[in-house]
Amino acid sequence: MGDLFSTIAFLFRQTMFFAIPLLIVAIGGLFSERSGVTNIALDGIMIMGAFASIFFINRMQSTMSGQTLLLLAILVAAAAGMVFSLLHAYAAINMKSDQIISGTALNMFAPAFAIYVARTIQENGVQQIAFTNTFRIEKVPVLGDIPVLGDLFFKDAYITTYIGFAILAVAAVVLYKTRFGLRLRACGEHPQAADSVGINVYKIRYAGVLISGALAGVGGLVFIIPTSTNFNATVAGYGFLALAVLIFGQWKPLRVLFAAFFFGFFKAVASTSSGIPFLAGLGIPSDIYKMVPYIATLIVLAFTSKNSQAPKAVGVPYDKGSR
Repeated sequence: MGDLFSTIAFLFRQTMFFAIPLLIVAIGGLFSERSGVTNIALDGIMIMGAFASIFFINRMQSTMSGQTLLLLAILVAAAAGMVFSLLHAYAAINMKSDQIISGTALNMFAPAFAIYVARTIQENGVQQIAFTNTFRIEKVPVLGDIPVLGDLFFKDAYITTYIGFAILAVAAVVLYKTRFGLRLRACGEHPQAADSVGINVYKIRYAGVLISGALAGVGGLVFIIPTSTNFNATVAGYGFLALAVLIFGQWKPLRVLFAAFFFGFFKAVASTSSGIPFLAGLGIPSDIYKMVPYIATLIVLAFTSKNSQAPKAVGVPYDKGSR
């Protein structure tokens, strides 16, 4: 019985490592799309956020470590994500370009930029940016001693897990309990009506995309930290998976949480199948498990996309002169 609980606790912690970055990035996409801008550039923004923050950790880890360094890296990731998302915001809002093409262009640019800069600025000329993981919390004092919950949530954890849940709570409050949230949702549903009562649609949409960029940048860092010790200009398509989570979650924070854990569970199974006795004993090739999260994505979207209720004006450039 003890071995079974240990396996369940291990799988649950691994699920959180994969679900939390999905949650953060999907919440970021939620802000952008609720404002009326489709942000398919989430994957590229994640790469830029991860690149800037991991490089920051690489250069600063000789002078500091632990949670202070990680919190500073989170700020760097958010800043990098916001700056990069400005390109998408300008193209989509000011230039009224096709938002899918704009996002795709940024997704193509980000990994190439990260590889080129990494090779240029590093003395050995390699594209991988290595770092030492000093961020894992073996046990949270007091909370780690709670039966069951302590093993699941407060052992072998990262502070980014708690930050992810905090972002979810703040996002729910901002979207549904504040004037800004009401205006954001109005701009995504009927921007002409919002404009008619004095709301600056352009500013609100810029705010939505910038928040999206900040959270996607943080999500890139949060994805890399628990799962690797180097950054190789990729986030394994997590930005696109976050879009699937957003659609599956029907653009609502709590549903996005459940969707993130649904996909995070399959990703955890795919990455830890060899360490789970039952799955390892089945003799199924590991490549099959690695396909499962993406197969699950296709199946879920096939059955839920028809009932999706996206914001009515999402993806539609706003022209102040039209009515």
